[in-house]
Amino acid sequence: MSQNKPKAVILLSGGLDSATCLAIAKSEGFEPVALSFDYGQRHNAELAASRRIAEAFAVTDHRVLRLQPGAMGGSALTDTTIAVPTEASDGIPVTYVPARNTIFLSFALGLAEVIVADAIFIGVNAVDYSGYPDCRPEFIEAFERMANLATKAGVEGHHMKIHTPLIALTKADIIRTGLRLGVDYALTVSCYQADIDGRACGACDSCRLRRKGFVDAGVPDPTRYQA
Repeated sequence: MSQNKPKAVILLSGGLDSATCLAIAKSEGFEPVALSFDYGQRHNAELAASRRIAEAFAVTDHRVLRLQPGAMGGSALTDTTIAVPTEASDGIPVTYVPARNTIFLSFALGLAEVIVADAIFIGVNAVDYSGYPDCRPEFIEAFERMANLATKAGVEGHHMKIHTPLIALTKADIIRTGLRLGVDYALTVSCYQADIDGRACGACDSCRLRRKGFVDAGVPDPTRYQA
C-alpha cells in the first residue's frame, strides 16, 4: 500500500458490523491495520471470520491479541454457566461484557500511537443494537476526549479521531452499505453461540438482529444456520 495513505486501526471482530467498518475505512482512503481480540468469548468462530475478512480486503497487518476479561465473568459471552438468552431482554442483557469496548479501544489507542495512525474505526451502533452502554455516542465522545488528553500524540497536537460510521444506521442500512462496498457477508459470523464451524444458532439477540437486517434490506441472508 502507498505510504502516503493515513493509517487507521480497525477493530475487527469478524462480525457483520466490523466487516462493514473495514470496507468503509478502505473506501475513505485509509491504510487499515486490523485488530482482533481473543477474550475467551463463546463465539470464537468470529476470530476465524476476522482472518477471512482481513484476507478478502487484502489487509497486510492483522493482529490478534489474547486478553482475559472473561476471567471476571459477569457475561453470558464469557461465562458458560450463564445461558445466552433467546428472547428479547429488558434493560442491559446478560450478553453485555463488562467494559469490553473500553478495553478494546484502549488497546487500539495504544497501537494507533505506536504505528502513528490518524484514526480508529469501531462498529458500534445505537439503533439496531442490544442496549449496551458502551455502544452509545456519549461513550465514544468521552473516550475520544480522554484519548487526546492521555496520550503523547494527543498532547503534542496529533488529534486521534474515533470513527463510528455505523452508529446511526439501521442494520439494513449497514448491510446495504457493505454490499455496495464489496463485503461478502457469508464470511462473517455474528452469532453469540456459533458452533466450531461458524454456523449460527438463529435464536440469540445478535442472530435476530442480523436476520431482520437482511429481511429489511431486501437481500438474501447468506448466514449458515445450525438448523
